[in-house]
Amino acid sequence: MSEFAEIILDGKSYQMPVVEGTENEKAIDISSLRAQSGYVTLDSGYKNTGATTSEITFLDGEQGILHYRGYPIEQLAEKSSFIEVAYLLIYGSLPTQQELDDFSNKIRLHTLVNEDMRKILDGFPSAAHPMGILSALISSLTAFYPESLNPNQSKDEVDLSIIRLMAKMPTIAAWSYKNSIGHPVNYPKNKLDYCSNFLHMMFAYPTEEYELNPVVVDALNKLLILHADHEQNCSTSTVRLVGSANASLYSSVSAGIGALWGPLHGGANQAVIEMLEQIKADGGDSKKFIAKAKDKDDPFRLMGFGHRVYKNFDPRARIIKKATDEVLTALGINDPILDIAKELEEAALNDSYFVERKLYPNVDFYSGIIYRAIGIPTDMFTVMFALGRLPGWIAQWKEMRENKEPIGRPRQIYTGETKRDYVPVEKR
Repeated sequence: MSEFAEIILDGKSYQMPVVEGTENEKAIDISSLRAQSGYVTLDSGYKNTGATTSEITFLDGEQGILHYRGYPIEQLAEKSSFIEVAYLLIYGSLPTQQELDDFSNKIRLHTLVNEDMRKILDGFPSAAHPMGILSALISSLTAFYPESLNPNQSKDEVDLSIIRLMAKMPTIAAWSYKNSIGHPVNYPKNKLDYCSNFLHMMFAYPTEEYELNPVVVDALNKLLILHADHEQNCSTSTVRLVGSANASLYSSVSAGIGALWGPLHGGANQAVIEMLEQIKADGGDSKKFIAKAKDKDDPFRLMGFGHRVYKNFDPRARIIKKATDEVLTALGINDPILDIAKELEEAALNDSYFVERKLYPNVDFYSGIIYRAIGIPTDMFTVMFALGRLPGWIAQWKEMRENKEPIGRPRQIYTGETKRDYVPVEKR
C-alpha cells in the first residue's frame, strides 16, 4: 500500500505521495500541490527540498557516509584512480580494463587546447583571479566547438564533449596559474597520467624537467577523488539548473565554477590557510587562538573544523589526514604555518571542548595543508576544487539531460509593494 502525507489547507485535504529512495530516504512529493491547491512551499535555500532524484551520490551526514554509485568513498580513495572514479560517476559503473584504457587514451588525445585560446588568456591581466580565467575559458569552449550548443546532440557527440572537457580542464587550470605569475605556459605531456600531467603543467620550467614525487601524485589523486561529487550542493545544483535550460555542457560547468568561486562554497580550504597566516602573524601561539575559539564572546572561529553536512565526522577527512602526514614526511618541509596546523589538529582531536561538539578537522583543513605543502598558492585552491568536482558536474548534467528533466523554475512569495499608480517626477 502506498504511503501518503495529508496536507490540510483552507479546510480541504490533499494527499501527497511519499517517495522512498534506495537508501531509505523519504520525501513528500509535492509536485501537484500548486495545481491542486494554489499553494506553493517556502524553503529558503532549498535546505529541505529535493529538487531531483539521482543515482549518482549518496550522502548521510548523520552517519558520516559518502558513496559514489554505491561504492564507499573509503574504498575508492584507497584502491581507485581519479580517472576510474570519473568514469564511474559519469557512466554509472566501474570500467573494465579495456573501457578504462579507452577512456584514458581518449582524454590524452584531447589535452591540447586551440592556440587561439592563448589569445584570450593573454587578454587577462596577471592580477586576474585564476577562477575567473577558468570560468571564462571553459565557457569559451562553446565558441571552439559550436556543435556542443545543440541540445539534441547524439550520445557520441555528448561523449566527445565530455572527453574534451575532462582533457582540457587541467590544461586550462594550469594555464590560469601560469598567467597569474607571468610565466610561459607548459603544454601537456601525454605520456604522464592525469594527475602527473597536471603537476607538470603547473610547476615545470621550460628549461627543466619537473621531478614528480609519487607521494604527492598519490595525494593529489586522493584529493580529486574525495572532491569528485557531493550530492546537490550549490555548484552542482547550479550546473543542473543551467543545464535544464538545454544549455551546453561547457556553459553549464562554467556556471558551476562561478558558484564554486563563492567563499561560502569553495573557499573553505583557502580560509584555513588565511587563518593559519593570521595566527603566525600574531606570534604563532596556537593555544591562544584555541582559547579564543572556545570563548563564545570572541568573534574568532577556527576554520576547517566541523562541517555543515556531516554531523558526526567527515569520512573524507580520515582518508586525507593519512595522505597529509605522508606528504609532509616525504617533502620534509619546515614551514611554521604547517606546524601551527598540526598543533590545532592535535587540540581538536583531543580537547574535550572540540570532541564533545564534534568540531573535528574536515577535508578542507587537510586539503589546504597539502596544497600549501606542494606549492599551490591559496588563490588556486578553488581551482583545484573545481578540477576534482568536474566529473561530478558532468555526471549530474548528463543524468539531468538523459532523464529529460524540465527546466528549473523555482517559485517565490512576493513581499513587495502592492499595486500603485505611477506619479510623474515633477509631482513626487
